[in-house]
Amino acid sequence: MTKQLVEVVTSIERRRRWSREEKERLVAATLEPGASVSEIARSAGIHVSQLFRWRKELCQISTPSVPQLVPVEVVEALPTPAARAEPPAVSRPRKKASVVMIELGGGRRLRVESDIDTEALARILDVLERR
Repeated sequence: MTKQLVEVVTSIERRRRWSREEKERLVAATLEPGASVSEIARSAGIHVSQLFRWRKELCQISTPSVPQLVPVEVVEALPTPAARAEPPAVSRPRKKASVVMIELGGGRRLRVESDIDTEALARILDVLERR
């Protein structure tokens, strides 16, 4: 017959209470470059999700909930700047545009290049819908 070690628990284990300073210290450690949240949680004896929750709670407190106001000065129209000599336009090789086929219904199709101005295309489609 073999003997087995049996542990008898005689008291109720209570939850561990963490002070705010302890939480802040652990959260600050997770924010260090190259820090591993799971390693920090394991070394503290807590679950990773608990450390993420503390991090979420403590980081929300430190961020201002009201947007900062920036002073603005309203002035009358500024004088127009003197005309500058602009450098000559550099011709760039045009990329090969693909063609998009749009089925309009009633057997009508519209072929447009993919680099078409979207506002112009919207006006064209408006005109075609009215017909």
